[in-house]
Amino acid sequence: MGRTSDAREKILDAAQSLIELRGYSALGVAEICKTAGVPKGSFYYFFESKEALALTVIDEHWAAERRDWTRILKSDTEPLQRLRQLFEATEAEHRAGRENRGSIAGCMLGNLSLEMCNQSEAVRDRLKEIFEDQVDLIEAVVAEAQSRGEAAVSDTRESARAVVAQLEGQVLFAKLYNTTAPLGALWANCQALLNARPASVPATP
Repeated sequence: MGRTSDAREKILDAAQSLIELRGYSALGVAEICKTAGVPKGSFYYFFESKEALALTVIDEHWAAERRDWTRILKSDTEPLQRLRQLFEATEAEHRAGRENRGSIAGCMLGNLSLEMCNQSEAVRDRLKEIFEDQVDLIEAVVAEAQSRGEAAVSDTRESARAVVAQLEGQVLFAKLYNTTAPLGALWANCQALLNARPASVPATP
């Protein structure tokens, strides 16, 4: 059982790395298995198709990322400060990726949304669910900031969607220009989107 589970994890790790580097469409099952160091037959033991593998990679990627988002966004710090910490964590993650690989991979979920929205209805639907989940997490923080008089928005849902959209957009620019510089604008952009009171949020030391 341990060896079986190990083979599955190797396939998932290889698939995630390859998808982050090259996207989904250009990959074949043989290449994934070669990178994972497992026989091709092992792939179909765990996954009925490449699409099924992609869905599993997406779910596992978001599960790990969601734990980080939840840890930050549901902490005891002030609501807007939590958003700032999320942006700082995002910037740090992509800076580390650039230092390790020499390039910024961008957001895998965003990359797959652009690549696969017209290729796989199952993948598109799953990505839509994940982005709505992100909006849910952000909206709870925006609503709390609004209730404290630290933000002034007409629609917390649409404002949260705008925050997620600008986060994805700046990560896309970071990937395009291969620099984390665009991510430095996340906090200022968020303050503007939420009509936030800057004085209510202490600067990060």
